[in-house]
Amino acid sequence: MIGFYNYTVILTYMSLLSAILGMTFATNGHFKMAVFCLALSGFFDMFDGKVARRKLDRTDDEKLFGIQLDSLCDVVAFGALPGLLCYCLGVRGSLGMLAIGFYCVCGVIRLAFFNVIETNHFFSREEHEKVYHGLPITSIAVILPLVFLLRFLVSKHAFVLLLIVMLFGTGTLFIADFKMKKPSNKVLTLICLVVAAAIIITFVYSRHLLYPAFI
Repeated sequence: MIGFYNYTVILTYMSLLSAILGMTFATNGHFKMAVFCLALSGFFDMFDGKVARRKLDRTDDEKLFGIQLDSLCDVVAFGALPGLLCYCLGVRGSLGMLAIGFYCVCGVIRLAFFNVIETNHFFSREEHEKVYHGLPITSIAVILPLVFLLRFLVSKHAFVLLLIVMLFGTGTLFIADFKMKKPSNKVLTLICLVVAAAIIITFVYSRHLLYPAFI
């Protein structure tokens, strides 16, 4: 069989499978579960690189395979899933479709650029800054669950407008030319706790199905 099969890519595949499950939930109107799956994909992605780097005997081909695999799975988990979820939540019409399309295109551009940078780093022996170029696409796994909480505070129409603004704004930050320091383990832990709290609140206080006005 082609490909490389070891434990270093398990979390990447789990992120992909969680995203696919989230897409099925979204299309059936189970939005709490879809948001949970998005957050879970983000959790798996947060640690897949750390797990891979612990295997010191990886070949060069295995390392390059991991770089490509991570980005391909991210396209589904943090590109297609958020776009589909926003559509099912009511982001429709010309402006809505433009927002979803813009977000997805920017996400793909960001991931392609990430692959170029990571591949160049792989072949270079120089020390590199531990920074992101632009906003990481995985940030949507934090942003969307938090925005989803605003369903409790605003009207249905206002919520859809917020989603559109989020798509345009996040997509722009994906391709913006700025450097962002990679978070420490303490910051990552804090992010996990914030997203977990948002998910818990969502499950406790929100309705399970789509608002009728969004259909």
